[in-house]
This record gives sequence, structure tokens and C-alpha cells, in this order.
Amino acid sequence: MDNNLTLEMINYNKKRLGKKKLLELYLALLKPRMVEEKMLVLLRQGRISKWFSGIGQEAVSVGVTAALNKEEFLFTMHRNLGVFTTRQVPLERLFCQWQGKMPGFTKGRDRSFHFGAPDFNIVGMISHLGPQLSLAGGVGLASNLAQSGQIAVAFTGEGGTSQGEFHEALNVAAVWNLPVIFVIENNGYGLSTPTAEQYACQDLVDRAVGYGMEGHKIDGNNILEVYDTVSKLAKSMRKNPRPVLLECHTFRMRGHEEASGTKYVPKELMETWAQKDPISNFETFLKAEGILTEEAIKAYRKAIKQEIEAGLAVAYATPDVQADTETELADLFAPHTSVTTTASSSKLSDKRLVDAISDGLRQAMEKYDNLVLMGQDIADYGGVFKITDGFTKQFGKDRVRNTPLCESAIVGIGVGLSLKGYKSMMEMQFADFATCGFNQIINNVAKLHYRWGQNVDMVIRMPTGGGVGAGPFHSQSNEAWFFHTPGLKIVYPSNPYDAKGLLLAAFEDPNPVMYFEHKALYRSLSAEIPDDYYTVEIGKAAIAREGNDATIIAYGNAVHWAKQAADTLAADIEVVDLRTLLPLDYETIAASVKKTNRVLLLHEDTMIGGIGGELSAYISEHLFEHLDAPVKRVASLDTPFPFAKDLERQFLPQERLLDALKELMAY
Repeated sequence: MDNNLTLEMINYNKKRLGKKKLLELYLALLKPRMVEEKMLVLLRQGRISKWFSGIGQEAVSVGVTAALNKEEFLFTMHRNLGVFTTRQVPLERLFCQWQGKMPGFTKGRDRSFHFGAPDFNIVGMISHLGPQLSLAGGVGLASNLAQSGQIAVAFTGEGGTSQGEFHEALNVAAVWNLPVIFVIENNGYGLSTPTAEQYACQDLVDRAVGYGMEGHKIDGNNILEVYDTVSKLAKSMRKNPRPVLLECHTFRMRGHEEASGTKYVPKELMETWAQKDPISNFETFLKAEGILTEEAIKAYRKAIKQEIEAGLAVAYATPDVQADTETELADLFAPHTSVTTTASSSKLSDKRLVDAISDGLRQAMEKYDNLVLMGQDIADYGGVFKITDGFTKQFGKDRVRNTPLCESAIVGIGVGLSLKGYKSMMEMQFADFATCGFNQIINNVAKLHYRWGQNVDMVIRMPTGGGVGAGPFHSQSNEAWFFHTPGLKIVYPSNPYDAKGLLLAAFEDPNPVMYFEHKALYRSLSAEIPDDYYTVEIGKAAIAREGNDATIIAYGNAVHWAKQAADTLAADIEVVDLRTLLPLDYETIAASVKKTNRVLLLHEDTMIGGIGGELSAYISEHLFEHLDAPVKRVASLDTPFPFAKDLERQFLPQERLLDALKELMAY
């Protein structure tokens, strides 16, 4: 967008709209403007802490929202107050939200527009801008699966189009024909950076061609053009699901947020855009049409002012949020009690770890007809490890979906499916590739329930670990990255029985579960396990080997190293298989430490920052009086994972384990 461009005045065309609808649109424009003007006063008074002003941009939010059905989802950004007011969100709840009070939407945990209003089908942004685009894609996918004929709308700014998530979300939406309107509010600046420094194309809508989708550019200050365009698109997309890119040219008349100011904007540009104010221009048009009078404007303003003051009175009278640790911890997850259940019959079959995981996936798909599997090459090809081989024949390609190489977007689509009551599984082709979806996992998947009560019913499968000569990008043990993130559950089975049972328990849990599966165990390990459905309780460790003289605490492949070392020494050593890393089973850990009085912590991950450090701290702090020796840790070298066989052998902790165990026993 050329910020020095001379703008034409707004050209209104009411078409078939009657007086009632025109006045509705006018009032819908006026209300967020008056709320904002009041918020700016409160900001100066210290009654709210921050404000992102949408003054000058109201026609986009209002026109889009007015054109949708109330059951259709909207994904908002900083300057979309008009979405909330047009959806008739009570002002007292909005005011409480912005003041961090309980009747808001996040119990004081989020400010500004970083919140969801589930009853109004509105999902707010996170500060990372792009991820909500993929969430809208998930809602669009849910609409296609249910054949509900609904669309979703996601807003972004021109600055957000520079992010990778923008590309991923639009690419997946185009490939899957998801009914989403991606609205770009091109307001001239990403904070202080003008559009000329944000993108090189003439218009952002030109990118639509590259994605193979429909694109439109409209005057974002013209409420009638926005409403008419979106109404027509929505009607068409409900019958013919597909994504659309809609670029709305507009301008923000205040800073990115109030503290930043507008000194970087040329004065003449501000003056030019002020002449295109969406409210004053529409008022002039309606008065010229004989639909609006000065007396009516005064009456409307008086009524809205009274509504604002009444809402503020409620917010002012509401006490501040009182911190309560129990409440904070309880709200990390949607309520669920994981339990161990037995199979309905005693029939057993010999299954490798890879077969047990496949068996669990298949039975979860049979039990939950709202479960969708997503991953690279998982459909007809069956996945690189053949875990989903044959699944498309049984369940169809709607539920077993090949994905583009868009890890972040696919995680986001899983979140969007949760918004519509679906379960999902995403397979990271290798756990290493989770870096490409890290933002979604850490900032959306893990935080959503804590922030505003929306559970994410998603399992992310993570083929992990070394010992297979796969080098530094296909061998990493990265469970500790997620171990530090409240709001995630992490399971890591070491054997076929637990692999199937924990996977089925993960699908029963309505919360996000990171499911780690060790590649080296896929086909090297087998056991007789039940053919029928059963679960293993999440959060419960197991005793993999009984002993009295020392305890090795491990998980995954390290459990087998621990058992082998104990057998080699012919020592009376107990092996605790954690199975679940979040939440940890401190009760089983404590019981074993009290029993043996010596502890060695073993994991395949590197030493520094590994889970062993947290366990060591816990044992030293809470079980010190039961120790007869210092806690020992054995882990991989603090280097990237190497490829060559001898380097890999040196990197892994297995050969250092025996010496460490001997030292512990001799202390």
C-alpha cells in the first residue's frame, strides 16, 4: 500500500439494503467508536493498563461480523472491538476483562483482546499474530466434516502476512478447500514499519493466485462494500466450501498501542485518511438519503453512552481477582480422571511396539467417530513407519489426512477442531520436526484451557530417540522442551503393553498429550498384549524390576538399559519406569527411594536441562534423609546427536551406566 497515495472519498452503494439494515450497520459502527473513546479516557486515568485502538478501522470488523451467522466463528486481532460489540457481547464483561476482573473471560489471566468468548463464537489472538489463522482452518475443516455449511473468518494485519504461519494456514486451507475468509486489515503500518518495508508485491491480495484461491481487494472504510462483499462470499462458500483472501484497505488513526504514538506517520497522510473516517462519512451518506438526522444521532449517542456507563458501573463495583493457588493449578486442564482399564477378553497376541501403537490408533478411531488423524504421508502410504497402513481403507481420507509440510498449521488446525468438539491426532513425522510447530504447541495448545477454559483435545505423536543412525535431525530426545511447559501432558512408554494402553488413555483425555515413542524400540521389542481395548493410567509410574539395594529411575529405551545393567551386575536393583513425564508420579518415586536409599537417574536426553535434573532436585529436597549416597545422573553428552556409529555409541549414556552404577553401589 502506497502511504503517499491520494485517496478517493467513500463511494456508497446501498443496493437492496433497507432503512432498518442501514441503521443497524450505522449503530454497529458507532458503538465500538464510543467504547474506544471511553477506553482512551480510562487509559489516561489508569483504569485499564493498555489499549490497541481500532479507531478508523471499524467498518472492517463491523461489516464482516454483520454478514455472518451467529454460529460462525470469528478469529480476532488487536483492533477488532467491532466484532465483539456487533456480536452483542455484554459491555460489562468486556470492561471486566480489560480490568482483569473475574466476570471477564479469562479470570484476570489475559488483557486486551487476547481472549476467547466461547458463547459468542469469538476466538481472540495471541501476541504471535499468525496462529489464529490456522485455528480458523480447523473450524473450517470441522464444518466440512460435519457438512454444516458454515464458514469461519480470521483477521490479520498486513504485518502478520510476513509470518510463516500465514503461508502455512493459507496453503493448507487451499489444499483442503476449507471455508475460511482470511481478512487482511491493511492499515498501512506494522507498528511503525510501513507496508513498503513489509512486502514487495503491489497488493497482498495478489498472493491469492499463488495459493490457488480466490482473492478480493476492497475499501475497508466502506461499511456497505465490506458487508456486501462478505455477505456474497459467505453465501457462496457455505454451498461451495473454499478459502478466500480478502484485503481491506484501511488506516489506523492512532498508534499501534497508545504508548507508541503516531509521530512516524506523515501529517498529510493522517489528514487524508481522516477525511475517509468510516463513521462520519456513513453519517453524511445516511443523512443525504433521509435515513438519519442530527436529532437521531444525538439520541443514539445518548443511549450508547448510557449503556457504556452502566457497564462500567458493574465493572467498577466488581472486586479485583483474588489469587488462589488451588484455582490456578486446577485450571491448567479440563477435568478428567485417567484410570487403568482391562481388556474385555483375555485374548492376547504377540505385538511389536509399532504394532501396539497402530492397534491403539485403530481402536481409538473405532471408538471415537469424531477423531481425525493428520500427518505427513500417513494416508495411503501408511506413514514412514507404516503405523497407519490400511487406515484410509477402513476410515476414509476425511479422517486419515495427509498434510502438507506445515507442522505449525496442522497443530493449529487440531486446536480449531477442538473448538468444534472434535478429537485429533497429529503425527510429527519425527519428534525433531516439532520445532516447526513449537509456537502453536507452547502458546496455544498448552495455554488455552488455563486462559479461557477451552480444552484442546489433541494427541501429538512424537517418534523420538537415537540408536538408529539417523543423525542430528532425526534422533533428538526433546521431551524436556515440553516438560517445562504447564498445560501439557507427556507420556513415554517403554514397552508394547504400555504403548497401546497409554495411547488409548491419551485419546480418552480431553487435554493435550504429547506421546513419545522410541523409534529404536518399534521393531526390536515385542510382547503378548491384549487384542481388545484397554488403558494405562496417565500419571502412574511402574516398577519394571524389583530390587532393594538401589533405584534406577528411567523412561523409554533407558528402561531397558537400566534392566540390562542391573542384570549384568547381578545386583538387587529396582528400576522405576516413569511412563508419564507430566504429571510425574512422585508417590512411586518416593516409595522406591525410601526402600533402596540409593538413586540413579537415567535418560537418553542430554544431561544439562534434562528431566533428571528436576528429579534430582525433588529427591534432594524431599527425600534427603532417606539417601545413603548422593543422587547420580547418567545421560547423553551435551552435544548435538551425531550420525557415525561410533560417535553415536559414545554420545548415548549406555556405556557410562555400569561405571556410574558401580560407584553408586560402592559409596
